[in-house]
Amino acid sequence: MRDSVTNNIRTPQPKILVLGATGGTGRLIVSQAVARGYDVTALVRSAEKASELKGATLIVGDARDEMALRQALKGRDAVVSVLGTPASPFREVTLLSTATRALVSAMKIEQVSRLVCITGIGAGDSAGHGGFLFDNLIFPLLLRKVYADKNRQETIVRDSGLDWVLVRPSVLTNKPSRDTIRALTDLSSFHGGAISRADVARFALDQVRDDTWVHRSPLISW
Repeated sequence: MRDSVTNNIRTPQPKILVLGATGGTGRLIVSQAVARGYDVTALVRSAEKASELKGATLIVGDARDEMALRQALKGRDAVVSVLGTPASPFREVTLLSTATRALVSAMKIEQVSRLVCITGIGAGDSAGHGGFLFDNLIFPLLLRKVYADKNRQETIVRDSGLDWVLVRPSVLTNKPSRDTIRALTDLSSFHGGAISRADVARFALDQVRDDTWVHRSPLISW
């Protein structure tokens, strides 16, 4: 009898905060998290743009505002950040690092320790592994300043003292999910690749509970 009672005990579903929830990948993170039964809060700049985020509690605020972040973090177990910024060939980019610095501070105050932060191929030691077109045209012409800020963002996360995972997707597609996702830290033989936004969302959500990649920076691809 004792065994049957023990086997019926269910672990509470995580309560997560999603940043960047109105982007292409962010929307899938929210929908997949809700489908898993997670308690989802999204900090969004516009409630109107977030009207399709069904099943999530919306808090309107700026991700660079520490007080807004603290409000959104109350009662949360983890954060999934998929903040993005448009390509910026000429202007300096600071959104990602500024928001992440505020987020880390707010998480420490609110005692939320798990941070899953999605950056991208080209960040840190994944630079130069995106394939010929990405590495020689797209990155230097359109994304150089964005990735300079992604690098600052990753440094803030690494130095945060939190239980962090940095997820670096290869080139994103809107294709259907596949059964298998490759997660790599040795990129010596990796040159180019792609992965669907749906699979990025799935992998990121898995990291909310799984300690396999804590304090590591896997590049994910098909």
